[in-house]
Amino acid sequence: MKVLVTPTSLCRDPDAPALVRLRDRVDEVVLNPFGRPLTSAELTDLVGDVDGIVAGLDDYDADVFAAAPRLRVVARYGVGVDRVDLDAAAARGVAVTRTPGANAVAVAELTIGLMFAAARGIAGLDAAVRAGEWPRVEGKELAGATAGVIGFGAIGRLVAERVRGLGMTPIAFDPMLPDGAFTDAGVERVDIDELCRRSDVVTLHVPLVPETRHILDLVRLRLLPAGAIVVNTARGGLLDESAARRLLDEGVLHGVAVDVYESEPPTSSPLVGHPRVVATPHAGGHTTGAVRRMTDQSIDALLAVLGGQQPEGLVTPGLAPR
Repeated sequence: MKVLVTPTSLCRDPDAPALVRLRDRVDEVVLNPFGRPLTSAELTDLVGDVDGIVAGLDDYDADVFAAAPRLRVVARYGVGVDRVDLDAAAARGVAVTRTPGANAVAVAELTIGLMFAAARGIAGLDAAVRAGEWPRVEGKELAGATAGVIGFGAIGRLVAERVRGLGMTPIAFDPMLPDGAFTDAGVERVDIDELCRRSDVVTLHVPLVPETRHILDLVRLRLLPAGAIVVNTARGGLLDESAARRLLDEGVLHGVAVDVYESEPPTSSPLVGHPRVVATPHAGGHTTGAVRRMTDQSIDALLAVLGGQQPEGLVTPGLAPR
C-alpha cells in the first residue's frame, strides 16, 4: 500500500516518529514535495497509485478523486473538510475522516489571545516600540463585555468557558444543537441577529458551508454595537472581509482579529495591513499538543480504513471499510 502525506508540518522531518510508525505499516510513504498546500492539478499528478492520503489544506475536488482509482481514504489532518468534495469522495467509495477535538484547546486559546490583542492594539504597540516610538493609545477593557459565540461545538464551548473566567458574559448561536447543549453549559442561546446586537466581541466557530459563507456580512456587522471586536479563527469565508474593512474605516468596529482568510496566503485581503487588524497565519491549530493529537488521530484513522476497520472521525457516513 502507498500513502501520500501532504501537511507541511508533518513533512518537515522525514524521520519523525509518526512517519516512522506509518512506514512500518504500509509499503511506501510519499511526502509533499512542494512545502505548501497542493492544488488540484498537483494532486492529480501524485495520486494515481495512492491508497490513502493524510491530507493538509489541499484542494480535493472531483478531478483528484477521478485520478485516484486505488484511493480508499483521505484522512484530514485537522477538522475542516471544506476543501474536500465530499460528494465526489462518496461517489467513488473514498472514506473521508477528520480529527475532531484535536486542536480545540489550541484554537480556543488563540481566540482568547486575539480578543485581547485587538482590544489593546498589541501588535501596533509592539511595532511602535520596536521602531523607537513610545505611544500612548487607549485600549478597550473586556471585563464586563458580552462575548457572542457563533458556533457552539467543541471550540465554541471552550471559548465560552474561558471568556466567562475572564469576566465576560458569553451568549451563543448554533442552530444545529438542542437547547440542552446551551443550558448544560450555562450559556444563553440567542438567534444570530440578537447575538450581533448584544455582543461587544463576536467570535466565529462554525464550518464553512454554503449556508455559512459570509455569515457575518455588512448587514450583520452593522448590527454590532459601536466599538465592537470581531475574531475569526474558523474559516476565512465566514467573514465578509471587505465589509469588515469598511466598518473599520468608518470607525464602527474597534478592531478585527483574523487567523483565517478568504484566500490563503492573504495577498489581496482588504484586512491585512489595517492598523486595527491583528493578523496571524492560520496558526490556530499549531501548538505542540495539537499537532501531536492531529498527527496521531489522522494516521490512526487512515490505518483503520486501510485495515478494513471503522475509523474515528468519519465524515462520509455509509461507507463501510473495505
